[in-house]
Amino acid sequence: MPNIEIPADRDPMIFLWAERAGPLGAAAAKFSNTAYYASKLSPREFEIVRMRIAQINDCRVCQTFRSPRDVVGRFDEDSVPEDVYEHVGDSTWSGFSDRERLAMEFAERFVLDHLAMSEDGAFWVRLHEHFTDDELVELACCAGAHLVNGRINRVFDVEGDCSIRPVVRFPDATVASSSPGAAR
Repeated sequence: MPNIEIPADRDPMIFLWAERAGPLGAAAAKFSNTAYYASKLSPREFEIVRMRIAQINDCRVCQTFRSPRDVVGRFDEDSVPEDVYEHVGDSTWSGFSDRERLAMEFAERFVLDHLAMSEDGAFWVRLHEHFTDDELVELACCAGAHLVNGRINRVFDVEGDCSIRPVVRFPDATVASSSPGAAR
């Protein structure tokens, strides 16, 4: 049950972001839209980061969301096989590249222990062996976008049966669901 008042005929998550959050909801939508449409991370890296954060946040919507399927015009449908999603969180899986493992570890530490992460010189050496500084900042921005949206959804318990797919990009860089009048 949502932790804020939601009209019975409204989708809780869409209502929170489109109506309760006001201009902050629009800003969050632009940040999220930018992460989805402008990230230079590979589709697999992007989804590994997104899914690991979804697991940690226990965001049910995010765990069933698949960017190649649900984000219009961004990823090829077959760019991230389902077995990648099934193994996110398991850094020993042989199907991950070193870079993908590091992206997953980055996301996990970003969410769970950012203070220790910032001072772990050996970790940063490993990161710099595989990522440029620009890619690392982008990795953090994508992780941050996924973290905040998923956490807000869980804190307010508004996941419900949200109809957020497919996500459509509009010319003004806002994002909306295919549901009438829904913005995200």
